[in-house]
Amino acid sequence: MEILNVVVAALASFAFGAAWYMALAKSWMAAAGVECDESGKPINRANPVPYILSALCMLVVAGMMRHIFAMAGITAVGGFGGGLISGLGIGAFFIAPWVMINNAYAGRPFTLTLIDGGYAVFGCAIIGTVLALF
Repeated sequence: MEILNVVVAALASFAFGAAWYMALAKSWMAAAGVECDESGKPINRANPVPYILSALCMLVVAGMMRHIFAMAGITAVGGFGGGLISGLGIGAFFIAPWVMINNAYAGRPFTLTLIDGGYAVFGCAIIGTVLALF
């Protein structure tokens, strides 16, 4: 059952990421410096590798968050709120700062940090919420 919980949490965060980046596509592509064709679409849009890697990474993050939650006693008994707050904390205080460091050293626009860091925060909140509901 725990494997199913991790898979569902990863899928939920992946789906949120798809919506997040579709909504912010133009801003993200500009900030990330993504090369586009004459129609304004990314040149590598047909490449499945980023999507496969994203899905695998969501599984890794969800799996590790499940482990952390188990070690910390964050369970379905703690409910929705505990998972949500813990997920928000992991995204906001572990992942988003790391994204900011990488973008700062690379001289990337702060907009990129806000978009990618925002996904880290809300994506982890979704994972945490799903993990705590099972």
